[in-house]
Amino acid sequence: MKDLQMKQGTMKDVQNERDYRNVAINKVGIKGIRYPITVLDRNHGKQHTVASINMYVDLPHENKGTHMSRFVEMLHLFRPNIALKTFSDILSQMKEHLNAASAHMEVTFPYFIEKKAPVTHSPGLMDYTCRLDGAIDSDGRVDLISEVSVPISSVCPCSKEISTDGAHNQRGMVILKTRFKKFIWIEDMIELVERAASCEVYSVLKRSDEKFITEKGYNNPKFVEDIVRDIAVELKADENITWYSVAVENFESIHNHNAYAFITSGPQPKLLT
Repeated sequence: MKDLQMKQGTMKDVQNERDYRNVAINKVGIKGIRYPITVLDRNHGKQHTVASINMYVDLPHENKGTHMSRFVEMLHLFRPNIALKTFSDILSQMKEHLNAASAHMEVTFPYFIEKKAPVTHSPGLMDYTCRLDGAIDSDGRVDLISEVSVPISSVCPCSKEISTDGAHNQRGMVILKTRFKKFIWIEDMIELVERAASCEVYSVLKRSDEKFITEKGYNNPKFVEDIVRDIAVELKADENITWYSVAVENFESIHNHNAYAFITSGPQPKLLT
């Protein structure tokens, strides 16, 4: 019977059958698909990378299932231009293509920037984890959040004050999330964070470079509280930023715990549902 249905082009579509449990689903879709994408690069125009992508739509109570293969078809349709500027278009097409009232997409990818050492100017690539979260609702309203994770270095002001020689320092991580009115460069957000640290982190350092950054950090000690506040001050002054959150975590070098600080410009809003 099944072979006959296939030959006649009448294969049963289980997803389109009716469900009688009267329970709607907020999000249904695919998670963790790895896909090549191209993102805008301020210095080089475009950058090729590989993203981990989650895609969801809502499912009405009367529908048994969604069409999972269509999510992958959408990626192929927009490849390789999955980026901040095209996010709204992708969400709109997802909603239309899957006959849904709302759609969500989360794209996480490594972004590479060439950084030269401060003294020798030796080049090296730094990778930053970036994420784009987007949603569109039944009225066509789009909500986007851009996120960057930036490694930093900090020197403890208290340690410097009480020590005769030296001060403890450590690497940390800043996670910056923003909502905005118009396009923002990934590089701008990274540079904003790095300015607030005791010192930047580099991938390649010679001895003269190491001397420079050690002394720079020592002369610019910062608590996690200082770093998160300095970032917040810059974001607050930027009229393009409509909402932000900043989390700073130091991987302490002399404690068996980490130091942490968090600031948000308002209640943590959820992406449209």
